[in-house]
Amino acid sequence: MTKHNADNERIKRKYFSFLKEAKRLSVQSVDGVASAISRYESYTKHKDFRMFNVEQVSAFKKHLAEQKGQRSGENLSKATLHATFNHLKQFFQWLSRETGYKTRIQYSDAEYFNLSKNDTHIATAQREQRWPTLEQLKRALDMMPAHTDIARRNRALFAFTILTGARDSAIASMKLKHIDLQAGYVFQDARDVKTKFRKTFTTFFFPVGDEIHEIVAEWVRYLREELLWGNDDPLFPATRIAHGQTLQFEAAGLERNHWSTTSPIRTIFRQAFDHAGLPYFNPHSIRNTLVQLGLKVCKTHEQLKAWSQNIGHESVLTTLLNYGEVAFQRQGEIIKGLSTPLPENSLASVSELAKALAQEMRNNGMDVRI
Repeated sequence: MTKHNADNERIKRKYFSFLKEAKRLSVQSVDGVASAISRYESYTKHKDFRMFNVEQVSAFKKHLAEQKGQRSGENLSKATLHATFNHLKQFFQWLSRETGYKTRIQYSDAEYFNLSKNDTHIATAQREQRWPTLEQLKRALDMMPAHTDIARRNRALFAFTILTGARDSAIASMKLKHIDLQAGYVFQDARDVKTKFRKTFTTFFFPVGDEIHEIVAEWVRYLREELLWGNDDPLFPATRIAHGQTLQFEAAGLERNHWSTTSPIRTIFRQAFDHAGLPYFNPHSIRNTLVQLGLKVCKTHEQLKAWSQNIGHESVLTTLLNYGEVAFQRQGEIIKGLSTPLPENSLASVSELAKALAQEMRNNGMDVRI
């Protein structure tokens, strides 16, 4: 059985380069596209892409819908099907314009990759997001041990995530020079720090409690004053692995290097929540926690804008649309509370906030009138 097609490989390399260089997609995103195309090629037994036709698409869609996930053992989810078909649709639409293919592939034929409207609604429906409360985070933090260098690092990392809402990839790559305890901020410099879309921005410490700030401050002082580490050393160093007394590899203190992946950070979070008897929340969920806190404490559009910038968003709309979901229980409380009229002095601030948000939506190309 043919396991590759030379012409297919050449045009795929060109497409992947287009996605990376022209569309500026990340390596992970391009890998997702490559996986979708690989599924399709496996089904067609690596036939030349020039043989593309709508009957082939229909048969492939039916085939993929019957496949089982390796982990779950159940049929692939509608979301997985939707993402796979979208990648293939965009690929063949691009291919229909390329020399050597545009006479063989009709642009409109790629539309056959679309799911039904019902399945698309299922695939794209927003589910209730889960995030920890600030009280749960503090409970987990309080119960984390601090008797070894590794334990102290883990505890400080957990506290730092609450304090800044930084993404795990940024935390894993951050250096001591990026944190300023006196001014109370961390500078997420994209030249060194792996921020999303490689944006550079400053995050001032969120008002989440002096005890959380102090845990981070103590850790930074320990690295600088006791270990004598410098500006270019990692803020949260990797674990050093060495042979122990049993001749087995085991943790043996701190390595003066960054982690190569973010997996250890998720492990730290899992252990912290498990030790506290709480359900697991991933590091990214803390960003939701901080947005919910901001929605409670911010009274003006300017405050909300500053909070949004602090988390790394250029627009308040990004914060509200991606992280501003109201929790189920809180939704009920708000609706029930609306039976009580707002005080007159609060109406002006509500109107001001609504107008400011409407203006921002207009700035983003939306037709909004108030």
